[in-house]
Amino acid sequence: MTDKKRTADLDWEDVRYFVALARHRSLSSAARFLRVNHATVARRVARLEGLFGRPLFDRRADGYALTADGNAVLDEARAMDEAASSVRLRLDASTELHGLVRVTAGRTLAEWFLIDRLDELRRCFPAIDIELDGNTRVLSLARREADIALRFGNPKSSELAARRVGTVFFGLYVASSLRDEPDPAARLPIIGFDKDDGWIAEARWLEQHFPDRRFAFRGSQTAQAAAARAGFGVALLPHYLAANDLRLAEVACDMPLLEREIWLLIRPDLKRVPRVRAVADYLAEVFRREW
Repeated sequence: MTDKKRTADLDWEDVRYFVALARHRSLSSAARFLRVNHATVARRVARLEGLFGRPLFDRRADGYALTADGNAVLDEARAMDEAASSVRLRLDASTELHGLVRVTAGRTLAEWFLIDRLDELRRCFPAIDIELDGNTRVLSLARREADIALRFGNPKSSELAARRVGTVFFGLYVASSLRDEPDPAARLPIIGFDKDDGWIAEARWLEQHFPDRRFAFRGSQTAQAAAARAGFGVALLPHYLAANDLRLAEVACDMPLLEREIWLLIRPDLKRVPRVRAVADYLAEVFRREW
């Protein structure tokens, strides 16, 4: 009788909060993912623990860790969460074009290219809300942190629906006041990324082609553009960021310049959701039209 009562009282939303806390391991991170406050997460999980009559998490200094009982129910809880999500997606697929679509892209691409080109999307689909995340942390589609991702390079995951939407072309730029300097690309100091960001394709290109050149400034790509304007030296910048900036001038280079493909990624289950498909098609058309 007790088990039947517990099953009848089980709230699927409590299970969703439990899965989120198990994944993110802190109330604040789970709350950001679920778009609620941390007290709501704590209350939901406490209610589920009360229903089971045992703790599902150990509260530790470094975050929430599953107890043995929590681990025992995690797989079933994930399955319930997936089932609930499938139901929501099926309902979404039958609705009109409205609701939230979350897009993640690199910060420079988001702030210096995409935002200025979303007005037409807003006018075509006024009931669709856009959340554009350009943080340095890469958001995960698999963990449902975003609906659409714009990424550099051919994606390795075969579980995502992917299409190449464009190619980013780069140039070497200096302050406009230095455009007439003799051979600035060969003579001026380099502007580049922090040493911890040496894995980035642009940073690798600079180290390969200017291995012995002094780096006069290091920082983010947006900071590099600002440093180039200020006359620190020569920067490798995407054309969409620098080409229309009158304070910057592209200089000649006798080396093959960097090119990077941009791919649009969607979880396969979201391809059927009209609002997500509408935003994905719009973004693909923007890149096709301009690049």
